[in-house]
Amino acid sequence: MSASSHTIRRVEEADLADLLGLMRAYCEFYAASPSDADLMALSRAVLEDADCEGVQLLARDQARQASGFATVYWSWSTTGACRIGVMNDLFVTQSARGQGLAEALIEASRTECAIRSARSLRWQTAPENARARGGI
Repeated sequence: MSASSHTIRRVEEADLADLLGLMRAYCEFYAASPSDADLMALSRAVLEDADCEGVQLLARDQARQASGFATVYWSWSTTGACRIGVMNDLFVTQSARGQGLAEALIEASRTECAIRSARSLRWQTAPENARARGGI
Protein backbone atom coordinates (compact mmCIF):
# COMPACT_ATOMS: atom_id res chain seq x y z
CA MET A 1 0.00 0.00 0.00
CA SER A 2 1.30 3.50 -0.78
CA ALA A 3 0.55 7.03 0.36
CA SER A 4 -1.65 7.42 -2.73
CA SER A 5 -3.91 4.69 -1.36
CA HIS A 6 -4.59 6.83 1.72
CA THR A 7 -6.92 9.77 2.15
CA ILE A 8 -5.88 12.73 4.25
CA ARG A 9 -8.37 15.27 5.52
CA ARG A 10 -9.04 17.56 8.42
CA VAL A 11 -10.18 15.86 11.60
CA GLU A 12 -13.91 16.04 12.26
CA GLU A 13 -15.87 15.16 15.40
CA ALA A 14 -16.56 11.66 14.06
CA ASP A 15 -12.79 11.05 13.75
CA LEU A 16 -11.90 11.81 17.37
CA ALA A 17 -12.05 8.23 18.67
CA ASP A 18 -9.68 7.02 15.95
CA LEU A 19 -7.45 10.06 16.40
CA LEU A 20 -7.19 9.36 20.13
CA GLY A 21 -5.63 5.96 19.46
CA LEU A 22 -3.00 7.53 17.22
CA MET A 23 -2.32 10.33 19.68
CA ARG A 24 -1.90 7.77 22.46
CA ALA A 25 0.66 5.84 20.38
CA TYR A 26 2.46 9.12 19.59
CA CYS A 27 2.59 10.03 23.28
CA GLU A 28 3.92 6.56 24.15
CA PHE A 29 6.76 7.08 21.66
CA TYR A 30 7.73 10.21 23.61
CA ALA A 31 7.18 8.51 27.00
CA ALA A 32 4.38 10.96 27.80
CA SER A 33 1.11 10.02 29.44
CA PRO A 34 -1.48 12.79 29.28
CA SER A 35 -5.01 11.68 30.05
CA ASP A 36 -7.42 10.80 27.28
CA ALA A 37 -9.61 13.68 28.49
CA ASP A 38 -6.74 16.13 28.06
CA LEU A 39 -5.90 14.80 24.59
CA MET A 40 -9.54 15.14 23.56
CA ALA A 41 -9.70 18.66 25.01
CA LEU A 42 -6.73 19.60 22.83
CA SER A 43 -8.33 18.11 19.72
CA ARG A 44 -11.69 19.72 20.41
CA ALA A 45 -10.07 23.14 20.94
CA VAL A 46 -8.35 22.83 17.57
CA LEU A 47 -11.50 21.52 15.92
CA GLU A 48 -13.68 24.29 17.31
CA ASP A 49 -11.35 27.16 16.37
CA ALA A 50 -9.19 26.05 13.45
CA ASP A 51 -8.63 29.64 12.28
CA CYS A 52 -6.90 30.59 15.53
CA GLU A 53 -5.68 27.32 17.05
CA GLY A 54 -4.54 25.12 14.20
CA VAL A 55 -5.59 22.01 12.36
CA GLN A 56 -5.30 18.27 12.80
CA LEU A 57 -5.11 16.02 9.77
CA LEU A 58 -5.98 12.33 9.72
CA ALA A 59 -4.82 9.74 7.19
CA ARG A 60 -6.93 6.67 6.49
CA ASP A 61 -6.14 3.67 4.33
CA GLN A 62 -8.51 2.12 1.81
CA ALA A 63 -10.14 0.07 4.59
CA ARG A 64 -10.81 3.37 6.44
CA GLN A 65 -8.33 2.47 9.20
CA ALA A 66 -6.62 5.49 10.76
CA SER A 67 -2.95 5.30 9.73
CA GLY A 68 -1.43 8.62 10.75
CA PHE A 69 -1.99 12.18 11.83
CA ALA A 70 -0.38 15.60 11.90
CA THR A 71 -1.12 18.63 14.07
CA VAL A 72 -0.26 22.13 12.90
CA TYR A 73 -0.59 25.05 15.29
CA TRP A 74 -0.73 28.64 14.06
CA SER A 75 1.87 31.06 15.30
CA TRP A 76 3.80 34.13 14.17
CA SER A 77 7.40 34.82 13.27
CA THR A 78 8.67 38.21 14.38
CA THR A 79 11.80 37.96 12.23
CA GLY A 80 9.71 37.06 9.20
CA ALA A 81 6.83 39.35 10.18
CA CYS A 82 4.41 36.66 9.08
CA ARG A 83 2.07 33.93 10.18
CA ILE A 84 3.57 30.44 10.28
CA GLY A 85 2.43 26.89 10.90
CA VAL A 86 4.26 24.82 13.50
CA MET A 87 3.89 21.09 13.07
CA ASN A 88 4.48 19.65 16.53
CA ASP A 89 2.93 16.27 15.84
CA LEU A 90 3.53 13.86 12.97
CA PHE A 91 2.82 10.17 13.47
CA VAL A 92 2.36 7.19 11.14
CA THR A 93 1.48 3.70 12.36
CA GLN A 94 4.14 1.03 12.08
CA SER A 95 2.19 -0.81 9.37
CA ALA A 96 1.96 2.32 7.20
CA ARG A 97 5.59 3.45 7.50
CA GLY A 98 7.88 3.45 4.50
CA GLN A 99 5.08 4.20 2.05
CA GLY A 100 5.42 7.97 1.79
CA LEU A 101 2.56 8.70 4.17
CA ALA A 102 4.64 10.99 6.42
CA GLU A 103 5.62 13.03 3.37
CA ALA A 104 1.96 13.17 2.28
CA LEU A 105 0.94 14.43 5.74
CA ILE A 106 3.67 17.08 5.58
CA GLU A 107 2.47 18.19 2.15
CA ALA A 108 -1.13 18.34 3.38
CA SER A 109 0.11 20.45 6.30
CA ARG A 110 1.82 22.81 3.83
CA THR A 111 -1.46 23.10 1.96
CA GLU A 112 -3.24 24.06 5.18
CA CYS A 113 -0.58 26.72 5.75
CA ALA A 114 -1.16 28.16 2.30
CA ILE A 115 -4.93 28.28 2.91
CA ARG A 116 -4.31 30.41 6.00
CA SER A 117 -1.60 32.56 4.39
CA ALA A 118 1.05 31.10 6.68
CA ARG A 119 4.32 31.63 4.84
CA SER A 120 6.11 28.59 6.19
CA LEU A 121 5.68 25.29 7.96
CA ARG A 122 8.14 24.56 10.73
CA TRP A 123 8.52 21.12 12.22
CA GLN A 124 9.49 20.65 15.85
CA THR A 125 10.54 17.25 17.08
CA ALA A 126 12.49 15.88 20.00
CA PRO A 127 16.30 15.82 19.76
CA GLU A 128 16.30 12.03 20.21
CA ASN A 129 13.99 11.47 17.23
CA ALA A 130 16.88 10.61 14.88
CA ARG A 131 14.70 9.45 12.00
CA ALA A 132 12.76 12.70 11.86
CA ARG A 133 15.84 14.86 12.35
CA GLY A 134 17.65 13.03 9.57
CA GLY A 135 14.84 13.53 7.12
CA ILE A 136 12.18 11.09 6.19
